Amino acid sequence: MLVDMGYDQEVGVMMKMVMVAAMLAGAGVAAPASAADNAMQACGAKYQAAKAGKTLPAGQTWPQFLAACRGTLPKTATATPALASAAKPAVSVPAKAAAAPKVAGQLSPAQVASRSRLTQCSKNYQADKAAGKLAGQTWPKYYSACNTRLKA
Repeated sequence: MLVDMGYDQEVGVMMKMVMVAAMLAGAGVAAPASAADNAMQACGAKYQAAKAGKTLPAGQTWPQFLAACRGTLPKTATATPALASAAKPAVSVPAKAAAAPKVAGQLSPAQVASRSRLTQCSKNYQADKAAGKLAGQTWPKYYSACNTRLKA
């Protein structure tokens, strides 16, 4: 079961991601290579600058700003080779599945990996719950820690 975050929490999470990306960029570590991540970072920085400079149109929300901002960004086909080589897959995907063209209704390799981690964390949670090892920890907190551990 996934938890639905409120708008303020989503913005808070997004801002943390932007700050981490900025810190990683300053440290010389490659940031996420997808175009969506880059658009979110660029638009997030523009939004914060407009908000701080009080140039944000009255009543404009983050989703509205993001939609307008994404329309102004140049389209990038793929990530740079340096960033693409630095990224590592979370879960290995068979070469045949990775090479297959995307068909409507099929999961991408990232979605397959995410579901695999979710299934494994769920099994671990149920086992720990039955053994009484949770010490009051709820599923969302357990899943967050488990997912982070399995991604490494």
